[in-house]
Amino acid sequence: MLSAFDNFPALLIWLPLIGGVIAFLLKNEGSVKTWALFSSIMTLIVMGVSLMYTEPKDYLLNQVSYIWLKDLGSSFGLMLDGMSRILCLLTAISFPLIFAATWNTHYKTPNAFYGLMLLTQCGLMGVFLATDALVFYFFWELALIPVYFLASRWGGEKRIQAAFKFFIYTFAGSLLLLIGILYIYLKTPNQSFSLVSFYNTTLTIQEQGWLFWLFFIAFAIKMPVFPFHTWQPDAYEQSTSAVTMVLSGIMVKMGVFALIRWLIPLFPDAVKSYDNIVIGLAVVGMIYASCIAMVQDDLKRLVAYSSIAHIGLMCAAVFTLDHEAMQGVMVQMFSHGINIIGLWIVVELIEQQTGVRKISELGGVAQKAPILAIMLVIIALANVALPLTNAFVGEFLMFSGLFRFNIWYAAVAGLSIILSAVYTLNMIKNVFYGNTNTLTETFREITVNQRVILAVIVVLVFMVGVYPGPMFQLVEQTTDVILKRISAK
Repeated sequence: MLSAFDNFPALLIWLPLIGGVIAFLLKNEGSVKTWALFSSIMTLIVMGVSLMYTEPKDYLLNQVSYIWLKDLGSSFGLMLDGMSRILCLLTAISFPLIFAATWNTHYKTPNAFYGLMLLTQCGLMGVFLATDALVFYFFWELALIPVYFLASRWGGEKRIQAAFKFFIYTFAGSLLLLIGILYIYLKTPNQSFSLVSFYNTTLTIQEQGWLFWLFFIAFAIKMPVFPFHTWQPDAYEQSTSAVTMVLSGIMVKMGVFALIRWLIPLFPDAVKSYDNIVIGLAVVGMIYASCIAMVQDDLKRLVAYSSIAHIGLMCAAVFTLDHEAMQGVMVQMFSHGINIIGLWIVVELIEQQTGVRKISELGGVAQKAPILAIMLVIIALANVALPLTNAFVGEFLMFSGLFRFNIWYAAVAGLSIILSAVYTLNMIKNVFYGNTNTLTETFREITVNQRVILAVIVVLVFMVGVYPGPMFQLVEQTTDVILKRISAK
């Protein structure tokens, strides 16, 4: 029994890859949707089984390394440690939810759409699992390329412009990342791309300084953090809901993950030199995004700017190099992904029935769909870190670490909590309460399937919020390893 699952990391990549290739070959829309959902559920099952083998005695089952480009010193190395396990779990949970939530949405050439979605899942899994810099870069690009086509072929009227802007930003960041990877590779004693070799490479303070910015800009674009965020609102607004959920729920976590796995351990001296600059930018971005969210009339753009503010806090917390803050970031990546996907699902359900996303044109939805209103209130309040919800756990630890680093940063960043409550409560009031109008008068209650999807998200909100212990057990070792490597260097 165990031998059938002794390559968990490889299975998490192969299942969505094979599923995506098969999806391209299917022609019937119903068959493609069913296959995509089935394929994503199989990936979730494998991820669920892998959680049974997280004890130290089972760690070898969570690592694989295949001969790949031997002459270049690159092997196809994958590892499921605590942090990657949390993010792979987020990815595995999210795709079935996304496929189920958008089941009634019809796409031109559905086989291409679902094939690209599954290839995106494959790329995301690879980014979170890679223990080789070249493999990491390969999957970094594999995750981005399908999203470019998904954003440019399916979406709003200005999708081409938004997708092109997304491409320019990410291409520039990827180029900087590749330059940095190749430079460090040439500096490794044994000419190897392995994570361990990169960690053990000695770099001067000057080298760390400019390499830090190559890596950071690439990761900052992907998160995104201020001032590298301008591609995000347009891409979220113009993309279809399914693509937006992938972008905001999972893909932005690539950047935060990469900070912890690659940037922080590789350039510890540069991190300590530039920490105030990065934290300052992140805090400014939190306030800026929160203020912009307060004046938004479009639901998608409001959620997009809300996401920028939350990611900014994660970025700031990472650079405190605080043990508790680092753990909070790892747990918050999962919680934010779940909450933001829940918000996008609600936005999608509203747009499906009314045909609009403008807050000023809605109102009184709770009178017609009280269950949807209850689900939205829970998810929205979780997104603003109400106690006993999942986001409270991570945000409390991140703010604690930021407070210990610098009380003034914590004080200014704390304003974003108030601002997020303002725009979230205003959105709830204006969309769901008050009087109905011509658009919302005929609003119908959500179906049983839609209730189940949102109920899954609500259960996850309270599970992590009330009992976060298992999450912290997963990330404890990863946190210790990262911070010990920094102190050792």
